[in-house]
Amino acid sequence: MTVLVVGSMALDTIEAPAGRREMILGGAANYFSLAAGHFTPVQLVGVVGDDFPAAHVAALESRGISTAGLQRVAGKTFHWSGRYGDNCNERETLATDLNVFADFKPVLPDSYRATRHVFLANIHPQLQLDVLDQISAPEFVAADTMNFWISGELPLLRRVLQRVQALFVNEGEAHQLSGERNLVAAARAIAAMGPPIVMVKLGAFGALLWWHGELRLVPAFPLTTVIDPTGAGDSFGGGFAGTLAASGRIDLPTLHRAAAFGSVLGAFCCEGFGVERLLHLTRAEIDQRLSKLRQLVAFDT
Repeated sequence: MTVLVVGSMALDTIEAPAGRREMILGGAANYFSLAAGHFTPVQLVGVVGDDFPAAHVAALESRGISTAGLQRVAGKTFHWSGRYGDNCNERETLATDLNVFADFKPVLPDSYRATRHVFLANIHPQLQLDVLDQISAPEFVAADTMNFWISGELPLLRRVLQRVQALFVNEGEAHQLSGERNLVAAARAIAAMGPPIVMVKLGAFGALLWWHGELRLVPAFPLTTVIDPTGAGDSFGGGFAGTLAASGRIDLPTLHRAAAFGSVLGAFCCEGFGVERLLHLTRAEIDQRLSKLRQLVAFDT
């Protein structure tokens, strides 16, 4: 089953102990699409400027990603620049140039409007609502958000929460949105706002899944070398949503398995700069790493 993603498309400049890359393919929609595309067809909606290389579009399409929803307008593409030190869990943002992304108004092609699985990446809550209004009968909608929208657009975000089945947040955002200091209590409180599925991303410590009062934990896949963690959370979302769309059902075992695939895709993302590892990843590598992850958490009762 096809999954639709709406989010940012960017050209990133990244500094890390492993080196520096300038103006490489980034953005939440791209990380998500390249991760989800290993499981199911993806329809992408985003905006880029006239400086966005045609080779990047070709690379996305080579992985079976539909770019019919890609808007190309005059101006420069969204640009983010960041620096990582020895602790890759901490980063310094050097520049955030919204450029054409500042005026982004998602318009879905007619061929996208019957999509049943939707992922609303981290964009303004009003834009997330606008996207939902263009879809005829979505069956599963997941949304990502951030602290900026929680603090500045909470009424709109609450409207989004009442129309989605899953919310993705990190630990700090979960505490901020819920007002709860305990993480389990935070997940329960967020679910009470609307989404029955709450996925709390814990970075290097994995993720917590809440579904109708049931909890599951998924560890992060341990890596010996982290090159660039940019986009790992969006890759996690792609692995999760892509697996779920491919399965055609929603139950606790399927959600737990989807989260495990998300963990695997997030780890692969960290093994290269930008999306380079995702671009050259094979399904056989993904399945092999999932098997290793399962071995890591198995124990004799």
